[in-house]
Amino acid sequence: FNPPRNHGYDVVGTIKAIHDEKVKFMFCMGGNFLSAAPDTTYTAEAFRKLKLLVCVSTKLNRGHLVHGKESLILPTLSRSDMDIVNGEVQIISTENSMGVVQSSKGVLKPISDQLINETQIVCRMAMAVLGEKSVIDWKRYHDSYDDVREAIENCIPGFENYNSRVREKGGFYLPNAPRHGQFTAKESADRAAFTLTEIPDNELAQDEYMMATTRTHDQFNTTIYGMDDRYRGIKNERRVIFMNQNDIDKAGFKAGDKVDLFNYNDGIERIAPLFLIVSYQIPERNTVTYFPETNVLVSVNNVVKESNMPASKYVKIKVKKHDPAIYEKIKHM
Repeated sequence: FNPPRNHGYDVVGTIKAIHDEKVKFMFCMGGNFLSAAPDTTYTAEAFRKLKLLVCVSTKLNRGHLVHGKESLILPTLSRSDMDIVNGEVQIISTENSMGVVQSSKGVLKPISDQLINETQIVCRMAMAVLGEKSVIDWKRYHDSYDDVREAIENCIPGFENYNSRVREKGGFYLPNAPRHGQFTAKESADRAAFTLTEIPDNELAQDEYMMATTRTHDQFNTTIYGMDDRYRGIKNERRVIFMNQNDIDKAGFKAGDKVDLFNYNDGIERIAPLFLIVSYQIPERNTVTYFPETNVLVSVNNVVKESNMPASKYVKIKVKKHDPAIYEKIKHM
């Protein structure tokens, strides 16, 4: 099996390719692409051009409502559900932010005996489409996560004895060369290379602020588990904008005021309506809002150099007193 070596589309490239109708079919494995992507209105317009959108999902989300000619939702087991295949309880592998791989086993009874896991969905599609033409034993992987892990072990360094190590209490660390003092493949591998980067000149108009998006404590990606943010003392609210008190005073606002947020990149007006001002110890002319509520303000062309990632912590915005009539304007955008 020789994997393709050509670059595919990243998130921004995908959105633009769908807009240009170079991509006509999208298959989503979990997640909520629409809400997680930048430039929500632009992304939604792209999705409506698709011929077919298929979402493998553990629960419904807004992204299921925006699609093209046809759309399929394939419900699947979540990691909290018991996953029993041929009478054997399956465990999955997870990786945390520290690079530790450990096992996870669901304990809840699935809401339907018709639900299957994501791997089985993919394997059944492959068996149905490819049949005997495929050299891959899809049935083997369909029936056992252990066999999937065995294949991973044979392909990727650092996963030796995968099935036994993932079952150990605390799991195991993935290889991390810098942690062991290995920084390059050259003779001076024990020395780290530092890059000097010029500090950008972030020019703002008199009525502009720099906005960064962030997540709350009770949040994983676009999944909101609770409306409180104990990190920042916010209770039962997400549509807030954190501002320096001096900026609040200069603009003639006060904490608790209702405001609308605007971005004008690419000569396009983007609007996020009805946010509450929160006074916070943040540098002047800087603001913070929650992700994904303000993704609508992030231009698809506002990206980080080289990685082409949306620059969601570098968004120029304007803050204006809330206008109830703004919703009529948004409706026609």
